[in-house]
Amino acid sequence: MSTAFPTNQLGDSPENQLNVTVVGAGIVGSAIAYTLAKRGASVILIDKGRPGGGATSHSFAWINATAKHPVSYHDFNRRSLSMWDQFARNLDVDVGLRWGGQMEWAATDEGANELKSRAALLHSWGYPCQVLNATQMATLEPSLTPRSVTTAIYSELDGMVEPTIASEALVRAAAQHGATVKLETEVTDISMNSGSVTLVASGEKLNSDVVVLAGGTDNTLLSEMAGITIPQQESPGVVIRTNPIAEPLLTNLSVIYAPSLESGRPEIHFRQCLDGSALIGEGNQESLAKDDSQAHANELLARASEYVPGLKGAAAIPVPVGYRPMPLDGFPVIGFSTKAPNVYLALTHSGVTLAPLISQLATMEIVDGAQVEWLNGYRPSRFD
Repeated sequence: MSTAFPTNQLGDSPENQLNVTVVGAGIVGSAIAYTLAKRGASVILIDKGRPGGGATSHSFAWINATAKHPVSYHDFNRRSLSMWDQFARNLDVDVGLRWGGQMEWAATDEGANELKSRAALLHSWGYPCQVLNATQMATLEPSLTPRSVTTAIYSELDGMVEPTIASEALVRAAAQHGATVKLETEVTDISMNSGSVTLVASGEKLNSDVVVLAGGTDNTLLSEMAGITIPQQESPGVVIRTNPIAEPLLTNLSVIYAPSLESGRPEIHFRQCLDGSALIGEGNQESLAKDDSQAHANELLARASEYVPGLKGAAAIPVPVGYRPMPLDGFPVIGFSTKAPNVYLALTHSGVTLAPLISQLATMEIVDGAQVEWLNGYRPSRFD
């Protein structure tokens, strides 16, 4: 079933209104379009598919600063994490934002030492991370059957969200603030004019004061159209879903990371979605997973069921392999390009966590002419 988005025509806008075209209606692009429209910019939002239908739909959507390094990047994510409550509240829609924290445990002495070291590092950064024994872990989350536990850690600030639902809500909210929404519309050319940008989308020419490229994995190709180099590394990932399960599978937590049942296998991670289905993955962002077969989906579900008894009897639904945005050095690319001064880049792997902050800072730089020093390490010019 398609979702209808109200639109506003640019002809209704005052002549002095800033015209901005945002390419990409994933979680980052839709957040930027919404925030720009709220600030009074005349916004056109373009996506070659549907809102949140690309990499956003494959995200595990763990909102966190727990797994972010170094400390500067950790702090960047932590600030955005703290913005999510108000950000979601302003949408007036349940986007599945849930807090409860993330817990991870180890079954070996080596794993225990690694978790304790990680907790100590997070403590030094001022981020709450409790070290738990097996008894404390069982008290915190009685729904689990964790088997052998040498040590567990609990990051209480972490949460989760439904990123596709959030993207759809952001697009609707942007449209309510006057944005024009053009879905299933592909950009084929970007050219620079004196003080403006011309973009060709599905044969239509669109002139804008600023173009924001927030196309996820497509940002490399889109940037090339504008003469900008933004290299990415290939980052395939696999998650699976289950059929909806009526009962809550966890009592208190939002996200769990569980050790592998077999030596040499990646850990598994799990959360329950807004519709009751479970989302299960393995490994981390460095894991280059491509097996999206039914057999692999069945295997992941079986492994997760050993730790989450409520999953027993569920059906595994494989999801086609998704390719995640991943700048070459792993860090966000945010800001105006020195090669095309009217083109603003917004590319990051941690789009779900960072969407509220990136949308705020991008709007400040585009509408207010601000130069946010905090973004200096993430500028596109580092790839020039």
